[in-house]
Amino acid sequence: MREFWGGILVKVSSVFSERKARKWLWIALGAFVALQIYFVQELLAALMLFTGVFVVCALIALALFLVERASRWGLGAAGQQAKRAIVVAEEISKKQLRRPRSEPAQ
Repeated sequence: MREFWGGILVKVSSVFSERKARKWLWIALGAFVALQIYFVQELLAALMLFTGVFVVCALIALALFLVERASRWGLGAAGQQAKRAIVVAEEISKKQLRRPRSEPAQ
């Protein structure tokens, strides 16, 4: 079968007609779109997994940071208490241990 197409004589085979070509083109386009959708789904799944891992790591880092801050606060408070205790101990050591006008025990 021969057809005249745009000034060029084209031989159209009965095996590969234009209808079949369009059908295969749509099938290929559908397969390409399906693969792209699958690829996007895989990327979104990976993004969600990595986001979850990041959130867990961030929570661990936050907990460690808060523990470190609390320990610094605790050590600061303990340091102040120790300084007060040293001042009180120095005051006690400067005082006489016996009352004035008392007689020493024998």
